[in-house]
Amino acid sequence: MSATGGHWFEAVADHAGRAYLRYSFTKGTEQEVDFLVGALGLSAGQRVLDVGCGPGRHAHALAARGIGVVGLDVSWRFVELAAGGGGQFVRGDARRLPFASGSFDAALTLCQGGFGLVAGDDSHVLAEMARCVGPGGLVAASAFSAYFVVRHLEETDDFDPGTGVNHELATVRSESGDEAVFDLWTSCFTPRELRLLAERAGLSVRDLWSVTPGDYAARPPDLDHPEWLLIAVR
Repeated sequence: MSATGGHWFEAVADHAGRAYLRYSFTKGTEQEVDFLVGALGLSAGQRVLDVGCGPGRHAHALAARGIGVVGLDVSWRFVELAAGGGGQFVRGDARRLPFASGSFDAALTLCQGGFGLVAGDDSHVLAEMARCVGPGGLVAASAFSAYFVVRHLEETDDFDPGTGVNHELATVRSESGDEAVFDLWTSCFTPRELRLLAERAGLSVRDLWSVTPGDYAARPPDLDHPEWLLIAVR
């Protein structure tokens, strides 16, 4: 959180706006959603919560498949953009989800949308998602791989081994093409850490795979892919 009480990511989202969807990591939405629908056994009529939904790219793709989706993001700008594409979107804190317990069949947090951007509080995000899906519900979360980040550390990155948080200076382009530099802080994890966090949240880990945005697959954990995809059962 910033000194003014808002999350640091809000300034990034306000500046990027629709330009967020121009970045290459957003181009694999359909593949990611197809994979998740199969992996989670989702079907039309089920209710899914998208935590850290951004401009709604995953939520819209799920809705197009007949799945009832509610998206939540900390950024008013992203909530506004997501709602413009149809569906239900609300602004909120991933650590304190404003939904009734057991009101969803599954909950997702992808592309460091809600999980991984609140250093030290990531377990609260998983616990809230677990509460919202209720017994037997499924939770899917992607997270940065600490192994990959350390192996491919950029010159503008500063990885803290004690906390597992990577700080980077990122140049972000606005809708009009204006560039601004922002500080980004992202939590990075090992598979063991993710398993422990999931267990603390009352979840049973079903799968933990190595993935790349736009290339989700059932791969065993390795050193060569930038993200993990955790699937767990309440």
